[in-house]
Amino acid sequence: MTTTVDVCVYGGTAAGCVAAMTAHQEGASVVLIEPGSRLGGMLGAGIKPRQDCPIPAAVGGLTSDVVFGFGDHPHEVMRAFHRWIASTDIEVIFERRVRSVTREGNRIASIRLETSQPDRWGVPLPASESVPDGEVRAAVFIDASYEGDLMARADVPYRIGRESQDAFGEELAGVRPVTNWTPIDPYVVPGDSTSGLLPLLDPDHGLPVGAGDSYTQAYNYRFYVTTDPARRALLTPPDDYSPDQYELVRRYVAHLSNDLEALRGIFPGWINSGEYNYQRSSLITNAPLGVSREYQDGTWDDRSRIWRGHLDYLRGLHHFLSTDPSVLEEFRAETAAYGLDASVFPETDGWPPQLYVRATRRLEGRYTVTHADVINQTDPGDGIGLALFGVDVYPVRRIPYRDPATGELGVATEGDMFIGGHLGTGEPYPVPYRAVVPRQADCGNLLVPVCLSASHIGYAATRMEPVFCVLAESAAVAAVQALRAQTDVQAVDITKLQSRIVERGQVIAWESEESVSPRLPE
Repeated sequence: MTTTVDVCVYGGTAAGCVAAMTAHQEGASVVLIEPGSRLGGMLGAGIKPRQDCPIPAAVGGLTSDVVFGFGDHPHEVMRAFHRWIASTDIEVIFERRVRSVTREGNRIASIRLETSQPDRWGVPLPASESVPDGEVRAAVFIDASYEGDLMARADVPYRIGRESQDAFGEELAGVRPVTNWTPIDPYVVPGDSTSGLLPLLDPDHGLPVGAGDSYTQAYNYRFYVTTDPARRALLTPPDDYSPDQYELVRRYVAHLSNDLEALRGIFPGWINSGEYNYQRSSLITNAPLGVSREYQDGTWDDRSRIWRGHLDYLRGLHHFLSTDPSVLEEFRAETAAYGLDASVFPETDGWPPQLYVRATRRLEGRYTVTHADVINQTDPGDGIGLALFGVDVYPVRRIPYRDPATGELGVATEGDMFIGGHLGTGEPYPVPYRAVVPRQADCGNLLVPVCLSASHIGYAATRMEPVFCVLAESAAVAAVQALRAQTDVQAVDITKLQSRIVERGQVIAWESEESVSPRLPE
């Protein structure tokens, strides 16, 4: 079956929903394609709509007027997105993802879809089990997915991993100094390097601080736990569970001795805003490290395996900390009492339906957002929305590391940064239109508001859900303007675009003398 519309939005993330609604409001026919079975992305999977928005006055349009009103309970937020889209005649295609792209010159003519139904816990269908199913033709396409698959299938250039300091003149770029160094032996047989590294460790590639590499920051679930039997979904170990897989955890637990607070940093982790998040100050916590590198440009066979690996890691970690005699008895009992809170994600037995995929591909577009933009050292002129957050990078690797001062061998994490805190530099910075469109020769009818054009550092500050939603609204207005003008998206009149998005309530410039009361995350 072939669907033909004016605008095709790929990805039912919060940004995708905003883009689809905006294009509809601007008078275009729209189809919204979601590879899973639920809308809202991370805003229906643990993150609250306002959670990463320390200055709400910097956000306008549908994000402020509608999405911020969807509440704080993940399941209710997800249902609100469904009701919002269902209130229109926007066609939604669930459980389908892009398989291939047909191009005519510099434009996407159509996309071929394949089946992608997730399993009962939300894990995506492997590529090896998918079959072709359906085609969509459109005048303009918007890739609002976390993975940038439409962009990639269209052969639009993109970046992955971490650039070097020299690539964009960013002092914070590339490999970083280690954090969380702990004096525990990294080898299967302590003291014997020929026995190999313990599970949950990566070999150190040996690149110096500031060098680029293929790694990206950790992913994790933003999950809820409870001890209430009426709401608790039992956390059971994976079928292939072996305590040997958690030998590094055993050694870390021994290092922590009986420090209950430090043990809680391993599991459940850091309580963020009601839900548990990655505890970046702990050598080991509720998600694996290093595997996100394989996800960002991987096949859906790779991604399905990695997604399930996050789920099974958490199940196995919970079981180890609940049962292993090396763990403090009081903490074993405390951990064993926890299960997932099924009242929060009832359709998936308490598992969030979306893995928090923080960063994958990044468009190589007409403008690259870098740290200079984040710290307000640029004036791009074609801003279509504001961003405001610190450079927020969760650890990327866990490696053996020898303390250069003492020569002692231990284990450390690397890549963790939170520069500027929630308020960044304290002043919002504009994200230019050129950062959400490819170069004209690369593709003339595609906009990419989520996997936008940014360096690893620039993306780390810009990657917040409210920003994605703002950029998606502006991108959808641009899509309709290009449609009506019968031109490539790169040729959209910026003055006309900015005028229209401001009419819609978007905030595209910040007056530094304006007095605001920042709202810190709850």
